[in-house]
Amino acid sequence: MSPPERTSPARPRRKRITYRRRLRSRIILSFFLLGLGLTSLIAASTVYLRNRVENQVIAAALTKNNDAFADGFYRDPNTFGIQFEKIQGRQFSTRKTDRVPEAWRDLPNGVHEIAETDPQTGAQRVYKLAVRKDAEYWFFLAYDIAEERESKARLNRALMLSVFVFTLLSLLVGWWAAARVMSPVTELAQRLRRSGRSAEPEALATHFAEDEVGELAKALDDYSARLTEVVKRDREFNADVSHELRTPLAVIRGAVELMLNKPDIDDKTRSRLQRVQRAEQQCTDLISALLLLSRNERGHGNTDVGKVAEQLLDAHRGQLGGKPIELVLDRGPSALVVDAPESAVVVALNNLIGNAVKYTQAGSVTVRLHDRTVDVIDTGPGLSAE
Repeated sequence: MSPPERTSPARPRRKRITYRRRLRSRIILSFFLLGLGLTSLIAASTVYLRNRVENQVIAAALTKNNDAFADGFYRDPNTFGIQFEKIQGRQFSTRKTDRVPEAWRDLPNGVHEIAETDPQTGAQRVYKLAVRKDAEYWFFLAYDIAEERESKARLNRALMLSVFVFTLLSLLVGWWAAARVMSPVTELAQRLRRSGRSAEPEALATHFAEDEVGELAKALDDYSARLTEVVKRDREFNADVSHELRTPLAVIRGAVELMLNKPDIDDKTRSRLQRVQRAEQQCTDLISALLLLSRNERGHGNTDVGKVAEQLLDAHRGQLGGKPIELVLDRGPSALVVDAPESAVVVALNNLIGNAVKYTQAGSVTVRLHDRTVDVIDTGPGLSAE
C-alpha cells in the first residue's frame, strides 16, 4: 500500500525504558534499608567504642602497674620480676640489653600490642606490653589479652546476629506497614477500574476516610465529572453537526438526481453531476461514521465488502485523470460479509483505495478479498525503511 501524504520528516524517537518499582515494594525496601542501616550503625559503634575504651583502660592500667613495678624495684632491687596469671613483669639492666627479648628491644616507651607464635606448639600469643626505659633499667609489663580477644569475637558474632534479626524484623514490619498503607490505594484503583465499565462513573470519595487517599478520591471524582461533561458536550455537538449537515446534503442529492434525470444534458455535464453525486455519497457515509464514533456505539450491519469495493473502484476510475492505472478487484473464493454499518466500511476502505490511487503513477491498484481480511496492493513507491 502506498504511503499517506508526505509531511516534514519527523525526528526519530528515542526509546526510553523506565523502571518503576511498585509503591508497596518501595515502602518495604525503605523499612529494610532503615533497619539494616540502623542496626549496622549501632553494631559498628558498639565495636568501635568497646575497642577504644578497652584499649584505653588496659593501656592506663598497664602504664600504672609498670610504674608501680619500677618504683618497687628501685625500693627493693632484689625484686627481679613479678608473675601473675595474666600479667608478667620483667626488668633488665641497660648493661645487659642482649637479654631483652628481640620483639621488645627496640620498642619505645608506651603500650604496644604484640603477637608471637610459640615455636614448639605453633600457638599464637597476643598480649599488651607496657614499656618504660630509664637510664639504668628497662621495665616491661606484659598483659595477656587472649580472653579479651575471645570476648571480642563473641561480641562481634552476637552483634552480627542481632543485625540479621533486627533487619529481618524491619522487613516484616515494612511488609505489614506497606500492606496497611497500600490497602486504601489498592481499593481506590479497583473501584476506579470498575467504574469505567459504565457510562456514569461511580462516586469514589464516599468510600474512603478524610485522609490523603480520600483527597485523591475527591480529585478523581471531580476530574471524572468534568471529563464526563466534556464528553457529553462533544457527543451532543457531533450529533447536532451531523444532523445539520444531513439537510444540505439531502438537498444536493435531490438536485443532482433531478438534473441527471433530464434527457437533454450533455455528457460532460452528466460526468460532473455524477462526480458531485459521488462526493455527496462520500460525505454522507463519513458523517454516518462520525456519528457512530460520537455515540461510542458498536454499529451493526450486514455489509458486503466486495460490493462496496467494486463501487469505490468504479468511482475512482472516473477520477484517474488519464493516469495509466488499472483498478482490479479480486473477490476471492467466497463473499466477505462483515457485521458493521456500510458507511463505516466505505470510509475505511475508501481511505486505503484513495491513498493507493493518489500515489501510484502507473501500474495497478488491486483490492484482494480474503476470508477475514482485505488487502489493498499497489505499484506505487511504497514506504521507506525509516
